[in-house]
Amino acid sequence: TQARMAQALADLNEREFRAQQEQEERHRIAEAMETEMKRWAAGKEGNLRALLSSLQQVLSPELGWKPVALTDLITSSQVKIAYKKAALCVHPDKVQQKGANLEQKYVAEKVFDLLKEAWNKFNAEELR
Repeated sequence: TQARMAQALADLNEREFRAQQEQEERHRIAEAMETEMKRWAAGKEGNLRALLSSLQQVLSPELGWKPVALTDLITSSQVKIAYKKAALCVHPDKVQQKGANLEQKYVAEKVFDLLKEAWNKFNAEELR
């Protein structure tokens, strides 16, 4: 039992160490990517069409986003379809399933939040 306790403690310490390393890595990535994300979103806050038509600028190809032209986002139904596809592409659970690295997860999380805010604004204004 002494050996099992020692092994359990060693395993716990290892998990805590890895969690701390991952948290530090997330923080480093957040600092590095914050400027790029702000630059991408600048002037597009709340503008769902602009955000959707420029997603390829910030999303890595591994996430599977297929660019959408602004001319393909004229009607509300076109915007809704593109939004649903984008939300699926950057949803935290889906990104996790695709085996994304921490940087891709950070970008996807930020994009997901921005799209969600813009979708709410779009719904309030255009789909009354």
